[in-house]
Amino acid sequence: MSVSVGKPLRFLLAAAGFVVVVAGMRAAGSILVPFLLAVFVAVICAPPVFWLQRRRVPAALAVAIVAIGILAVELVLVAIIGASVDDFYRALPGYQVRLQEEMVGLFRLLELLGLDPPDRSLIHQIDPGAAMRLVAGMLSGFGGMLANTFLILLAVIFMLLEASSFPAKVRAAFGEGDSVLGPLRRFADSLKSYLAIKTVVSLLTGISVALLLWLLGIDFPLVWGLLAFLFNYVPNIGSIIAAVPPALLGWIQFGIGRALVVAAGFLVINIILGNIVEPRFMGRGLGLSTLVVFVSLVFWGWIFGPVGMLLSVPLTMSVKIALETNEDTRWAAVLLEGQPPEIGRPKSSEDVSST
Repeated sequence: MSVSVGKPLRFLLAAAGFVVVVAGMRAAGSILVPFLLAVFVAVICAPPVFWLQRRRVPAALAVAIVAIGILAVELVLVAIIGASVDDFYRALPGYQVRLQEEMVGLFRLLELLGLDPPDRSLIHQIDPGAAMRLVAGMLSGFGGMLANTFLILLAVIFMLLEASSFPAKVRAAFGEGDSVLGPLRRFADSLKSYLAIKTVVSLLTGISVALLLWLLGIDFPLVWGLLAFLFNYVPNIGSIIAAVPPALLGWIQFGIGRALVVAAGFLVINIILGNIVEPRFMGRGLGLSTLVVFVSLVFWGWIFGPVGMLLSVPLTMSVKIALETNEDTRWAAVLLEGQPPEIGRPKSSEDVSST
């Protein structure tokens, strides 16, 4: 009897704890978002720091070199986003008018083809600039986060300085056994590998998109390249979200033909980089089901806003990898998987590290 009562009680306690943690994260979002962004940057920048240290560069100097590089990149991003968003907001009314004119022309074409077009009153009820304003708002939110450059950079520096001495601290705290340090090392290696590969592929995606749009004459190619870079961290639907604004802009500037060319270019880039290049280096792949990816996008976006949406998959991957390293919570990691593992085959450390 005690066992049957204990399980529901433990479930209720776990659910209550989850609700409290989620409410606390949402309330402390203004503090946690810069910290999470700093962790994200630190994990990506840790390999260059360790590479410099292996070349006998002092730890402080290695961190300083990487920090200068981070600061330079952030200043460039702030300049691009700040100037582009201002220009975009100034051009937005004209884009809305042009888009409404294109919609009227589309309805006339439907009438000529003998198809029943929607009620023309819908033209005034539909806001065709909503997608554009959404993009501008997300870029503004990301630019606001980059405005906290000093705080984020300071946190990254401290994290990188602590990275080399952290294993020794764990050994001193928990002993020489591998029971604690082993799972932590597997978790860090898996997360670092995933973020490194994803960042390189996202960077190639952003550069390819910016070059494509520049060649096609689409306005603000650097903004759309940056948007493609950021949304490439969101698989399955991220590339679709990133393709909508430049495709609409191509329709506004040059007509439906150029919009189709833009959409086809996005499709080719994502097929080559997302379906051929990335799986070749990622191994087993993301390891998350499509439903989990979508739910995580909504969940982390609700908690942390636009930055939470961009970091939704890395955050969910962190939770999944952490669950995999413990036998008591591995069942939850299996539920997050895109494909279930073979029954009866325990998941090895190689499987975890290839995620």
